[in-house]
Amino acid sequence: MSTPTNVQIINGADGRPAFVVLPYADYISSRPKDDLVPNAVVGYMVKDGLTPIGAWRKHLDLTQAQVAERLGISQSAYAQQEAAERPRKATREKIAAALGIPVQSLDL
Repeated sequence: MSTPTNVQIINGADGRPAFVVLPYADYISSRPKDDLVPNAVVGYMVKDGLTPIGAWRKHLDLTQAQVAERLGISQSAYAQQEAAERPRKATREKIAAALGIPVQSLDL
């Protein structure tokens, strides 16, 4: 990441830097991207030992049965896919679509 050179520093009453003004385009480009994984999803993986698929399902407050229905498969078949350490790419793509998330979000 490069350091912006076209910023304005505004000092506070004590004479120390208090604010930074930067061009709007620079601000927008430095904001987090929409495809980042929420902290809660990572927490479910670390604290609860869930796979990325299971963590996303829990984060989205869905049951295995609900996701299975979206996929057109049984709950037990979905449970096997959710528990798999590294499901096939085609499986990850279908599950990501059913969860409404980018497939890259499952590649953790």
